[in-house]
Amino acid sequence: MSDYLPPVRGLHHFAWRCRNAEETRHFYEDILGLPLVHLIRLDRVPSTGEYCPYVHLFFEMADGSNIAFFDLGDGTAAEPSPNTPAWVNHIALRLATLDELETMKQRLVDHGIEVLGVTDHHFVRSIYFFDPNGLRLELTVPVAPPDTLASYRKEAHAGLDAWTESRKLAASETHDA
Repeated sequence: MSDYLPPVRGLHHFAWRCRNAEETRHFYEDILGLPLVHLIRLDRVPSTGEYCPYVHLFFEMADGSNIAFFDLGDGTAAEPSPNTPAWVNHIALRLATLDELETMKQRLVDHGIEVLGVTDHHFVRSIYFFDPNGLRLELTVPVAPPDTLASYRKEAHAGLDAWTESRKLAASETHDA
């Protein structure tokens, strides 16, 4: 067996369930500006053969990656996880400039979409909102200089180790109580 590990080249697509294909198309194409570039309509799931008629929509971002949706035709969106706060599960989409972020924020507000932020995370600035399917989205702009990002990279494993140890300690204290 070779030690070669092929590099993951990037995101091809992130897929989510939607309640209505046209409503989703309107949001992603007409409001966010992501073109609908591919659609698959099938009666059976290719990987399992299960009968489940669906349409699979792909919206393309400027880098060629996609956000995709499955409409199963029953008007049902994905349910939020009951054990996870609403702010945790989200997908962050990158913009190039803070001016673009402000433009997109105003566009969303003009379309009646509630927007949280601009939030300063020190390495990015972000806005947050929900799509029609309850998927939390973040539009974000990188703002940290390369040397700051390099220091984050150097500190990442040590930070994870410290977090892991603190969780072990907290678990043992809870168990002992």
